[in-house]
Amino acid sequence: MPRPRRCRRICTEPDYIHFYPEGSSNRAEVTLTVDEYEVIRLIDLEKFSHEQCARQMDISRTTVTEIYETARQKLADSLVHGKPLRISGGHYRFCDGSAVCYCQKNCKKANGKILKQTIQTEGANHDMRIAVTFENGNVFQHFGHTEQFKLYDITDKQIVKEQIIDTNGSGHGALAGFLTDMNVDTLLCGGIGSGAQTALAEAGIQLYGGVSGNADEAVKAFLDGRLSYNPNVHCDHHGHAHQEGHCHAEKHGCSGHGSH
Repeated sequence: MPRPRRCRRICTEPDYIHFYPEGSSNRAEVTLTVDEYEVIRLIDLEKFSHEQCARQMDISRTTVTEIYETARQKLADSLVHGKPLRISGGHYRFCDGSAVCYCQKNCKKANGKILKQTIQTEGANHDMRIAVTFENGNVFQHFGHTEQFKLYDITDKQIVKEQIIDTNGSGHGALAGFLTDMNVDTLLCGGIGSGAQTALAEAGIQLYGGVSGNADEAVKAFLDGRLSYNPNVHCDHHGHAHQEGHCHAEKHGCSGHGSH
């Protein structure tokens, strides 16, 4: 039985996730995972040794070297061939401040600047990440076929960051792992099948199904306590009938899935 991969520890996600070469017509996108980005940041920007990087990310030095070589090759491919670069996915967890942080910058977790993501009682402040199945500004109506999610980072019931990510062909149950890798707490979608609901529940992602209309407005309605949904969501894969629904489970740690 193969040994499971160790979850790579990072302090925070990148602020910029899309890079496009000006004047290039090449649309063959290169995807750099978040843990690959972190290795590049620590070694090339912060001037960490491979040993220091391994300690920071809670992985072996050999693994750091492998990640670094792969990341550098991807960067070279993007620069030399004029390919768009996206930072997305990977196999990582956030630093929880419980261990010594070797980063030259202050660890946000250790300083309490990033709070533990929680779902609390109504009226309390929330720090969370919401995902919405997304197409042309609206809530896409078939979870298993969605090609994009729009992510909303929430602090004190206010949207502080938005980004659109591609699913890269993931479908149905695989999307639960994809969302877990993205550290999503809550999902808003249209129709969704029972298998996907089970996968989301096991991943600890709170589900609000049967949502339609503009994605931004749906998230605002959710934050204001006005979002309409029904606890009997289902998705007819043949007739594409959609109803509303909701289920809840508690968030857990690293998923162990590799996406992006």
